[in-house]
Amino acid sequence: MARYLFDSADVHAGGRFTALESCYDPFSRRQLELTGLARGWRCLEIGGGSASVGDWLGECVGPQGEVTVTELEPRWAASPQRPAHVRLLRHDIVRDPLPGKDYDLIHARLVLLHLPQRIEVLKRLVAALRPGGWLVLEEFDCGWTPVLAAPDEASASLFDRVHSALMGLLEKAGADPLWGRRVLGAMAAAGLQQLAATTYAQAWPGGSAGIALHHHNTDQVADRLATSGVSTGDLEEFQTLLKRPDFVVNSYPLISARGRRTYENDKEVPR
Repeated sequence: MARYLFDSADVHAGGRFTALESCYDPFSRRQLELTGLARGWRCLEIGGGSASVGDWLGECVGPQGEVTVTELEPRWAASPQRPAHVRLLRHDIVRDPLPGKDYDLIHARLVLLHLPQRIEVLKRLVAALRPGGWLVLEEFDCGWTPVLAAPDEASASLFDRVHSALMGLLEKAGADPLWGRRVLGAMAAAGLQQLAATTYAQAWPGGSAGIALHHHNTDQVADRLATSGVSTGDLEEFQTLLKRPDFVVNSYPLISARGRRTYENDKEVPR
C-alpha cells in the first residue's frame, strides 16, 4: 500500500507532520481563504497528516458544511473531540475511489509530488469538483534549498551532498522533487481556470522547527542513504550541523497553486 519514501506509519512521521504544520499551516490557511471558503462548503482534504488543516477547514465551514480528511495512516489524526461534520478516512488516493464528488474545495499538500500517477490523480480530483469548485495543490520545489549561512565551506558541502542523496532516493521512489514548479501548468492542462499561484519560503536556522524536517527525513531513510554513499559518520555530522544556530538553510519553497473548475453552461453559473 505504501509507496512514499517517507512511510506515514514510521515513528518519524509524527515529527515530520509537526515540522510541516508549524512552518506551513499559516500560509496554507491564507491561500485556502482566497477561494472564498465559507460556511456550508463541502471540502476534501487529501493526505491530511495529523488533520491540522482539515480540522481548521471544519471550523470554517461549520456544522452546515462537511469536511472529509483522508490519510494512508490516520492514527496521527485520531481525535476524540472532532465534530461530526469532520470525517477522518483511511484512504489510498491512487487505489481507492474518491469518497465523494461535487466538492466546493479539494486541498492536498505535498501529496502528488510523491506519486508517479500524479497526473491521473490530478484529473480525478478535478472531476470530483462541482462546477465552480476549487482545487488547491501545494507542492515543494526541492531544487532551490541554498545554504544561507554555515560555520565553514565543509559544512555547506556536507549539507548539499546529503540533501542531493536524499533527492536521489525520492526520484527512485517515483517522486518528482521539482513538481512544485510544474503543478500550475498541469492544472491548466487539466482544464482548470482562474489559475493563480503563490510561493512561500523562509530561512531555517539550526535548531528551528523547520529544520527538524531534515532531521526526521534523513533519520528515517538512513539505511538507504548509506547505499547512496552517505556514511554513518557523515549522517552524524549532518545531524549535529542541523542543531547549530550558525547554520542556516533556505526552507523548501512551497508553491500553492489554485484553480477553478469551469461551469459547463450558463445555467450552472450562480446568479
